[in-house]
Amino acid sequence: MNLNQQIEKIVNVNGASLYGTETVQEDNNTIFRVYITKENGVNLDLCADISNELSLFFDVNPPMHGAYFLEVSSPGIERKLENPTHFKSAIKERVKFKVHGGDKERGLLTSADDTGFTISKKGKDIRFEYANISKAKTYFEWNKSK
Repeated sequence: MNLNQQIEKIVNVNGASLYGTETVQEDNNTIFRVYITKENGVNLDLCADISNELSLFFDVNPPMHGAYFLEVSSPGIERKLENPTHFKSAIKERVKFKVHGGDKERGLLTSADDTGFTISKKGKDIRFEYANISKAKTYFEWNKSK
């Protein structure tokens, strides 16, 4: 079982789903982030429980060499979409993305499958293949009324 499968197992035992992991450098610190999702949302207690279990696991099976900080959190309302599972979980949300070659698109995600997704834009459905997308994320449209 590889590292991500082990992490996923620990996350699942706690009633959540693994969204993804990333390693980042911030202020000369290495941070290993574990993003989780759960129907009806992720709360601080759930993040703490999973963080404690992962810490014990990482004491024996570190995710990297050297010092690092572990963070467990929700991927947030505006999150990266990197695989078909991410797109499927974002149906009925607004997405923006870049098509290889430079065109930027945005619209309401109406469907997704293993090879691509469809957005609704100005009343029309437009299909895109994942292979043609360089970067994608959900976005939240803030209500500007008072």
